[in-house]
Amino acid sequence: MRSSLVISAWSAISPYGVGNAPLREGLAEGRDAVAPLDRDTFAVPFQRAALVPDFTAARYVGKKGTRTMDRVTALAVTAVGGLVEAVAEELAARPEQTALVLGTGSGSVQSIMDFTRDSLSGERPYHVEPARFPNTVMNRAAGQSAIWHRIKGPNTTVAGGSLTGLLALNYALRLHRGGHCARVLCGAAEEFSTQRAWLEWHGRADEERETPLGEGAAVFLVEPAEDAAAAGRTALAHVGTARFRAYQGTDGPREALTACVRSALDTAGVEAGDLRFVAPLGGGGKLAAEEEQAVIDALPGAHPEWIRMRERVGDTSAAATALQLAAVLATAGEQGLGPGEAALVTGVERDGQVGCAVATGG
Repeated sequence: MRSSLVISAWSAISPYGVGNAPLREGLAEGRDAVAPLDRDTFAVPFQRAALVPDFTAARYVGKKGTRTMDRVTALAVTAVGGLVEAVAEELAARPEQTALVLGTGSGSVQSIMDFTRDSLSGERPYHVEPARFPNTVMNRAAGQSAIWHRIKGPNTTVAGGSLTGLLALNYALRLHRGGHCARVLCGAAEEFSTQRAWLEWHGRADEERETPLGEGAAVFLVEPAEDAAAAGRTALAHVGTARFRAYQGTDGPREALTACVRSALDTAGVEAGDLRFVAPLGGGGKLAAEEEQAVIDALPGAHPEWIRMRERVGDTSAAATALQLAAVLATAGEQGLGPGEAALVTGVERDGQVGCAVATGG
């Protein structure tokens, strides 16, 4: 029989601050983390954004070896570092048995575009700083996180738009169940930058441009329930399942997500009335309404608490669904989901994909 996999620890960096406590406090207070942008620093079309306050690689990762580290890598390394203490004994004994699955958008858009510009505008094409080239590859954040924290198991980068966090979680479950590791650190990270802001602006419909951008990271420790108990870690949530479907055109997301949620609940053995929390992506324009109605259709008679992260921390893109799951754990409290309770995280991507994940209490 396959072991029940649980989330036994988590680490978040959000526009509320670095660490789990600021996220808990910000959500409990219902505080909006979006603020006006410094126009002298960011020449972007957005007026407001949700940035991680006072975050730099030198401050949170250290001055040594971080001169050329870009922001998304620093966010990832810091978030993963928040979990290292929880598995310090296991990492020291068998580092090859701990895997890392990290979601990202395109890596660092700023690094990619800056390096490309320098290679074209420099005195000669090869007059670029070689130390910055690694920042241009998508798996830079995952690789640096593993190197920094001596994680020697499988290392994977996943990219899938706003559903990236759920896709990373699904990959982590398959990786463990395939016998490739004893435990997985999985999550996603996203940075704010001038370059990302302009790409988002030009890629959005007019009605979506009012949503400010955000940034952050969230990482979770996923392991068998018996391993968590043996190590003295609390099973905050049992990872039930993740489901994904495709849709075509503008009329399909509601039906696709409804079917997706019903399938996930059925697989996890969860009744609609068991759901304590629903954390929707809440994408821009029509998609947000379609997503919410799809969940309502799939949960007749249920009255869960809705956690709407996008309204508070903006569009965090690749980190969005990971931060939604972190918000569920933050709101659930120190002991996580209780017996008979469940939580649902959902998302609808404008490129034609929907997804959801179900977590249950012990």
